[in-house]
Amino acid sequence: MSKIAIVSDTDASLPLSLTRQKGITQVPIIIIFGEENLRDVYDIDSAATFSRVDQQGKLPTTSAPSPGQFAEAFKAAFDDGAESILCLTVSGEVSASYSAAVTASGMLTGRDIRVIDTRSVTLGQGMMVLAAAEAIAAGSSLDEAVSIVKDIGQRTRLFAALPTLKYLAMSGRVSHVVAGVAGLLSVKPILTVRDGKLDLLERIRTQKKSWERVVELCAESIGDHRIERMAMIHVTAADDAHQLEALLRSKMACPNEISTYELNPGLAVHTGAGLIGVVYVIGK
Repeated sequence: MSKIAIVSDTDASLPLSLTRQKGITQVPIIIIFGEENLRDVYDIDSAATFSRVDQQGKLPTTSAPSPGQFAEAFKAAFDDGAESILCLTVSGEVSASYSAAVTASGMLTGRDIRVIDTRSVTLGQGMMVLAAAEAIAAGSSLDEAVSIVKDIGQRTRLFAALPTLKYLAMSGRVSHVVAGVAGLLSVKPILTVRDGKLDLLERIRTQKKSWERVVELCAESIGDHRIERMAMIHVTAADDAHQLEALLRSKMACPNEISTYELNPGLAVHTGAGLIGVVYVIGK
């Protein structure tokens, strides 16, 4: 193990196969169906989650990892030879993960643990986690890795299209009045990250136009800069995500390699099935 360990929560939308390969520890969000508690990613994925939602007609609730869960992950990293830890959590605006990690760091007195609120969600957070792992693998110090991570966060953008506001309304993230009107008019919401949380940016009338608008928003934000890194995100809609990728490639200069990631259930239950979007880092 590197002398600097990377810890995150599962809201970063990074698959276990990738994080295990890069030595990143993920502390799971808890998905709660009635009396049943399931660990995000480890016990349930988004496909299984929405299969149950459709059967039961209601969303599960979610719970941030406890300080004890973070403390256990920190202790395991130190026991495995780490000398310090960089912990990157989902935005404190949408989850108690950050406060839980800060509390956990105080439980291991005398240990070098740096906890960062990424002020982002899903792969916006994930891009920062990957950047941290890559920086440390390249020999960066803890302070250097923190600086790199914060810089990546400032240059990361996210735009996503939803086929419906149904699930956002069920989760209480938008008013039922707004969701009802949107459903009546077949409005397709566009989301972005603003002030540390997913925010409803625009309402578009058709799916085709919503995808086109996502591409326009990307082009506007990029301007004359290059795209340093780009990835597609989705919730049980991989084929649609690939179609959006093709549209992006037809309209702008994109990196040769664009990975596709699925939102993990901890966040996906708040957006709903069918979400597709793009996350990218604007070059300097």
